[in-house]
Amino acid sequence: MKLAFRKFGEGKALIILHGLFGQSDNWNTLAKNFSENNFEVFTIDLRNHGLSPQHEEWNYEIMANDIYEFIQDYNIKQPILLGHSMGGKVAMTFALNYDGILDKLIVADIAPVLYPAHHHEVLHALNAVDFNLVKTRKEVEDILSKSISDFGTRQFLLKNIYWENSAENKMNWRFNLKVIIEKYHEILNEVVHSNSLVDTLFIRGEKSNYILDEHIDGISERFPNSKLVTIPNAGHWVHAEQPKLFFDEVIKFIL
Repeated sequence: MKLAFRKFGEGKALIILHGLFGQSDNWNTLAKNFSENNFEVFTIDLRNHGLSPQHEEWNYEIMANDIYEFIQDYNIKQPILLGHSMGGKVAMTFALNYDGILDKLIVADIAPVLYPAHHHEVLHALNAVDFNLVKTRKEVEDILSKSISDFGTRQFLLKNIYWENSAENKMNWRFNLKVIIEKYHEILNEVVHSNSLVDTLFIRGEKSNYILDEHIDGISERFPNSKLVTIPNAGHWVHAEQPKLFFDEVIKFIL
């Protein structure tokens, strides 16, 4: 699959993968900052997200293969791969399946473990939006607010609205909600049991419960050359909540 992407700067390749319901432009500011340190930064829309194609097949093996195809298509040598949340599991799967391609791996606030379902409110809220009836972003936000109390989460999701047909004043989601709901269990799955010797940095938010101490053994088994750092006063969106601290940790690791 030919993935949509944005490119910033010139230098050593750094590929960034967003999380569930995200898209490449969520990373614009950090990508520009990385590019100013002599990196050629690619922010990618994973399949069924952003401007990339939509498809019924959707799991970590398939998405990791999409990244392999992207690297081959653009003849990228020894890239650094950074992924957040779902994108972090894609990045881990890639490192485990395609040995020797990566220079370094960075995983932001996700462990290679099976997670319990925890997006029920978000999926319910998104599914409640009927774009045949609603015609403004405000109407969509009002529907989302009935199930999603957090303002930041609502704004994050609203960034995915686009005009599917401006003549008919019809909006839609950039992400493929139908497939995400049908294949949601795939995103909860643990990462394949294998191991990679790639130099790896795991970053977690102090206030997040995505990488717990009990997950460290599973991380070390798969990535024995890994280290874990904790960003203070940050939750799951560690890169957005503490961008300076996140940037500093990544730069220290990749320079």
